[in-house]
Amino acid sequence: MDAAEVEALFTRESGAFSFARWGRPIAPVVFGVSDETLSVVKGALEAVMVLSGHKMAETDPELGSNLMVFFFSDWDELPEVPGLDRLILDLRPLVERLKAADANQYRVFHFDADGAIKACFVFLRMDEHLSAVPAETLALSQIVQSVLLWSDTAFRERSPLAVAGDKTILRPEISALIRAAYDPVMPNAAQDASHALRLAARVGQMQ
Repeated sequence: MDAAEVEALFTRESGAFSFARWGRPIAPVVFGVSDETLSVVKGALEAVMVLSGHKMAETDPELGSNLMVFFFSDWDELPEVPGLDRLILDLRPLVERLKAADANQYRVFHFDADGAIKACFVFLRMDEHLSAVPAETLALSQIVQSVLLWSDTAFRERSPLAVAGDKTILRPEISALIRAAYDPVMPNAAQDASHALRLAARVGQMQ
């Protein structure tokens, strides 16, 4: 993976480069699933945390839980979640836009004063397409897309996952990039595309 490829993964459709990683331990909570699916989601999170070297926690001192994953069948369910409108500004207009787009997933990130990720809200409307995806694949995909602030176009053409035999795994270059992004000497956030050069150099060393 060269610097141009890395840069593209963090360059938004608007043309702006924006990189951010979590600056605090991740304290997850999952809504709307069975205990079995809950364990799959947490297993995927634990695997990505081992990969990145980042930490998990039982609670976040500011928010309680800072990674919230919602599974539901209709976007209209979201405004009924108590307190969610205080965490997601303009929740009802957002829901209307997602309904109009017939979207089945959406992520909202919050950032601290230094630009690091401090919270992520993952919304999954389980339509026929998402419902057909194996739980392990869906969970890993969502956790990977929540562990960094990827471009809004990063995985539009190609998934971060790959099939190896009968298993779905993280693509090796994406795995290496996540490890590089969480190198302790790297900053939590960057708005300059030169950051892609530093990431690519570390990816090259890992591969």
